[in-house]
Amino acid sequence: MGPTLEAGKRRRAASDPGTPTAGRPAPAATPRKRKKDLFPYLLVAPASIMELLIHIIPMALGVWIAFIALTQLSIANWVQAKFIGFQNFVDGLNPAGPIGSQFYDALGRTVLFTVIVVGLAWSIGMFAAVLLSSSFRGRGFLRTLFLVPYALPSYVGTIAWAFMFNQRDGVINRLLVDDLGILDHRPFWLLGSNAFWVMVIVTVWQFWPFAFLMLLAALQNIPGDVYEAAALDGASLWKQFTNITLPMIRHANTVLLLILSLWIFNQFNVPYVLFGPASPPEATLISPMIYQQSFSNWNFGVGGAMSVLLLIVLLIASAFYIRLVMPKGKSTDA
Repeated sequence: MGPTLEAGKRRRAASDPGTPTAGRPAPAATPRKRKKDLFPYLLVAPASIMELLIHIIPMALGVWIAFIALTQLSIANWVQAKFIGFQNFVDGLNPAGPIGSQFYDALGRTVLFTVIVVGLAWSIGMFAAVLLSSSFRGRGFLRTLFLVPYALPSYVGTIAWAFMFNQRDGVINRLLVDDLGILDHRPFWLLGSNAFWVMVIVTVWQFWPFAFLMLLAALQNIPGDVYEAAALDGASLWKQFTNITLPMIRHANTVLLLILSLWIFNQFNVPYVLFGPASPPEATLISPMIYQQSFSNWNFGVGGAMSVLLLIVLLIASAFYIRLVMPKGKSTDA
């Protein structure tokens, strides 16, 4: 009885085309099946090609330029420029050399600039976000008004500030000297040590609305019942801010501070529009200095080496920051 049943099962399995057998080869993929498998890759192909052309290939060329002697004498035939190894990095990092001394000065100034601007942009953005997180008449108008600096094109806003800080007929000097009488002379705001603080003011004005927008979105996710319970327990507004608000938006702050630091450390638009291709020595940052070495001094090799060094510094700082605020085993979803 048993062998007969087994033989019948084998015959039925052999006669059924949909039943797989050990000795039968797998059916070949149909054209429709192949198209279906390729469809996801076709969707991401345009973005991948653009990413390759806009970011990956230029970055690889920039790294290669850092290792060759590419100057105004060899730019016409840059493919055959002499390979000099790490000499460009040595010139850029040598504190006794003319380029190295400028590099360290610009690096320290850029770090100070980043700390000041990020601190002020975050503080103003947090104050505005807390102020507008509650409901009152005119809140929608103020939200729109606060976002104007961020929505305005960067070059347009910076040019307007440059006109305002003009020494002869700018509105800042007119207000301080002619109208209020605070100063008895018209200072040069875009020259000397004043240039650094003008750059700080303009950059803070451009970036604090982004901090405000991010923080306002994070504050919307905090339940109002938590504040009501804290108020019933007698917690002051400062206690509520430090013990409820800041801990509950910690992950949003992590992302915000990292993004702001990277953007501001790489700042190029504001100093270039305010001061032109050559920034004053007291206001020279890393990115404008790389531009000056590459396109004003025609020393593309040293400019490429500085760009690579800047990339390494940002990667190390970002990794350290992420490791510091998000210890191993924790995530932003915790």
